Amino acid sequence: MQFGSLPTVGVDDLAPGDFLLDVREDDEWEAGHAEGALHIPMSEFVARYGELTEAAPEGGKVFVLCRVGGRSAQVAQYLLQQGIDAVNVAGGMQAWQAAGRPVSDGRGGVGTVV
Repeated sequence: MQFGSLPTVGVDDLAPGDFLLDVREDDEWEAGHAEGALHIPMSEFVARYGELTEAAPEGGKVFVLCRVGGRSAQVAQYLLQQGIDAVNVAGGMQAWQAAGRPVSDGRGGVGTVV
């Protein structure tokens, strides 16, 4: 699936072990997130870009998530311009939760998507 020239996948296309980047803000992340995702809020993304380049698998895809897919599309487009193989996740964390995928609160409990 593509949005214009932006590579996009649905939550059902994600496999265990895919590298997830969550660009939602801190309060959204704390309420609930995908376990193992790297969290860098969109509002801090350019300043914290180095964290992604250190954590992402070399030459691997970066699947970008937000709440519904708008912010993640912007970050994925930016990453593509930087030469990173980035893919937007359509529907974001709302689709993740609706698909029955686990949402963590980061404290051992079940989270929720806000």
